[in-house]
Amino acid sequence: MSTLTVAAAQSLSIAGDLAANIAAHLRFMTVAAKHGVELLVFPELSLTGYEGQLAADMAIDPQDAVLQPLRERAQKLGINAVVGMPIRLKEGSQALIGALTLGGDGSLEVYSKQHLHTGEERFFAPGSGGSFLRVGSDSVALAVCADFSHASHAATAAGHGANLYAAGVLIGESGYHADSALLKGYAEKHSMAVLMANHAGLTGGWQSAGRSAIWSENGSLVVAAPGAGELLVIARRDAGEWQGRVVSVAVA
Repeated sequence: MSTLTVAAAQSLSIAGDLAANIAAHLRFMTVAAKHGVELLVFPELSLTGYEGQLAADMAIDPQDAVLQPLRERAQKLGINAVVGMPIRLKEGSQALIGALTLGGDGSLEVYSKQHLHTGEERFFAPGSGGSFLRVGSDSVALAVCADFSHASHAATAAGHGANLYAAGVLIGESGYHADSALLKGYAEKHSMAVLMANHAGLTGGWQSAGRSAIWSENGSLVVAAPGAGELLVIARRDAGEWQGRVVSVAVA
């Protein structure tokens, strides 16, 4: 089994401030690359914050030039970064909750959230998912928050050969125990590693629990952030064994 280094970017989003959030994402990407990270996953709607009321105005075509600084940085660093953004796949269509993979090879992959949380239908339409990612010899299935609350979503990922299930989420303290148990259970049941990237703090009126985490293929916890706050949660697999650490991103 080849080596693999992945990370959850526990980032803080400023409501609707795309420029500031892009700058923060660039900082996370730079720090992650210094630690050899190959796949970096940001929380749900990380580039705008969990701000449904802003989605109609902020939704973009995934090819929009506003993402170019992030795409260029990903290519320069050779890192694959999954960022959260409201998107439209055609003009005039309703916004979707997107997870965009900016490839280290310059590629762009689009995933749209399939299962909406109650209330999100006011601002978003259900999406159609997306293709699996290839990171070296590994196959990665993406999820966005409520997607993973449907057991069929993870089962389908495993059934198609994914060995890493990576979810960008917004989970508060009250839901953390149940949601993390669900993700741990998927790792155990389907023998695939699971990554959860949660927000670092308040967004959209919701206080995130932080505690982004990564579980190994047998469901054991590799590493988790101790709480909220901006942190990089890194896990490395070498010869089938996982090791993890939490890294500050205060200084790039």
